[in-house]
Amino acid sequence: MTNKEIYKKTLGFSLRRVLWDIIALVLLAGLATVGYMIGDKAAGSGVIGLLIGAAIGLVVLIIILRFVSFMFKAGQIAMMTRGVTEGELPDNVIAEGKKVVKERFATLAVYFAVTGAIKGIFRQIGRGITKLGEAIGGDTGGAVGNTVSSIMQTIVNYLCDCCLGWIFYRKDEKPAKAACEGAVLFFKHGKTFLKNMGRVFGIGVVSLLAIGGAFFGIIYAVLSRFPAAYEKLAAELSVKLADETSAIATWLKDPKAIPIVFAAIGGIIIWSIIHSVFIRPYVLVGVLRNYIESGKNDVPSEASFAELDAKSPKFRKLHEKI
Repeated sequence: MTNKEIYKKTLGFSLRRVLWDIIALVLLAGLATVGYMIGDKAAGSGVIGLLIGAAIGLVVLIIILRFVSFMFKAGQIAMMTRGVTEGELPDNVIAEGKKVVKERFATLAVYFAVTGAIKGIFRQIGRGITKLGEAIGGDTGGAVGNTVSSIMQTIVNYLCDCCLGWIFYRKDEKPAKAACEGAVLFFKHGKTFLKNMGRVFGIGVVSLLAIGGAFFGIIYAVLSRFPAAYEKLAAELSVKLADETSAIATWLKDPKAIPIVFAAIGGIIIWSIIHSVFIRPYVLVGVLRNYIESGKNDVPSEASFAELDAKSPKFRKLHEKI
């Protein structure tokens, strides 16, 4: 199967994910709005009500994204992996994807422990890069190191997805061992994986400008129709943030800037959802194919594990669980 065929066949997972993401965002916005209205009428402070409502909404959002969306994301990666390695997919990919995820991970704790260890490895490496930059070039070197570390986080996210695909591919191995193999694969075949990053970042920037920019304009056009609400909110925030001089605090005290801030946040959130649900999976199929192909004939050994043990305590801890 081609990358496009696999993407189209597994698109149903993305559609279900975006539906739940939209539900979560609507609940977040609704709870924040209700909180503002209740706080304004009951205590004369809409800001406090807004914060309480938003906090409750964030809890709901995290629960949905962490558990419900995970099932669809993992199922999609499982079916992508099958399409890449076996060249075919079942007719009912949704049901099969859910089945595979439930069989592979007895509990979500296993998956989050595995991905947490992988992310921990790269956070350690990122901190090392930042410290090295500071040692060599002071503040400028530290800034360069921080930039490199930020870029690495994007790589880490793809790596975790590829590791998850490798875990599904290595179905006869324990998830922890397969995850260790996946981490080692990156270091053994890093050039194969990194050659995709140019396209990954290029597509990300284009989609941010196109999708994020479009929704920023739409949201701002809607929000700007309620100037009186922002006058009142800005007056409250000016009191609450009287001693704050940061740029964001200054913006929040300006009634004309508040809808711009909200529109920018909304545009970025919507872009991140659309990009992750519709665009990123297409890129991931190609990255996943290269990743698995690089390891199929060169499965990491215990000797390779030992090399990474010395570099990362996080990896060593995961390795010890095998």
